[in-house]
Amino acid sequence: MSAPRPSQDAESPLLGSSLPPGEPHPSGPLPTPATPAIPVIAAIPAGPVKVGGSRVYVPVKRLIDLVLAGIGLVLTLPLLGLLALLVKLESKGPAMYAAERVGENGRHFACHKLRTMRTDMDDSIHREYLRYLIANSGSVVAERIRDDPRITRVGRWLRKSSLDELPQLWNVVRGEMSLVGPRPPLPYEVECYQPWQMGRLAVRPGLTGYWQVLGRGQVTFDDMCRMDLRYIEKRSVALDAWVLLKTPLAVVSRRGAG
Repeated sequence: MSAPRPSQDAESPLLGSSLPPGEPHPSGPLPTPATPAIPVIAAIPAGPVKVGGSRVYVPVKRLIDLVLAGIGLVLTLPLLGLLALLVKLESKGPAMYAAERVGENGRHFACHKLRTMRTDMDDSIHREYLRYLIANSGSVVAERIRDDPRITRVGRWLRKSSLDELPQLWNVVRGEMSLVGPRPPLPYEVECYQPWQMGRLAVRPGLTGYWQVLGRGQVTFDDMCRMDLRYIEKRSVALDAWVLLKTPLAVVSRRGAG
């Protein structure tokens, strides 16, 4: 739930963590020279992940999640019904499904989504792609598989608009996810993580996040993880509000989606 990359100004609460001008990218140049520069997160220091937030942040964040996700579910129920009908009309199979994801502290949960793929395909393509992506995490841009044969026509549109993720508002209400946080990874993705990348699991996963609004589909997997870890370290109600306000533009722009 990606946006044009903003200029490096005070608009972003995390830009203070960017590398100084002229300092080399920590993971090497991006594969596509035309990709515009975004704030680069410095290398993650050794040691345990620093989980930020004041004493009242966690309960306040949970209250905001419950209120906004509850309202969102009520308001989007008619839209969800219409989208589910479109999914059913195009291809056989359930309109919605629950996919296993890894959440806070490695706990597995059922992540709800509108179905965007054909039901007669396996996940071998995605498994192979993830192994390649993480093995080359410092040099390959983290984006979805292009021209994925598993995706239906309606599913491609749902992914570009991020509407396939609307059912995850229920995961937020249940406390398995938050409105803002790192995106929940697949179990076989986590199996490929380096130790420092496991830090993404230190907090509840989110419906949207810092990486989604600034670097989705435009940065390497390592930099995606660095953005998530810096969010975890600097998280606050103000930062969450900033990410939520940026998310509609990210969805409308559709950069990195698909």
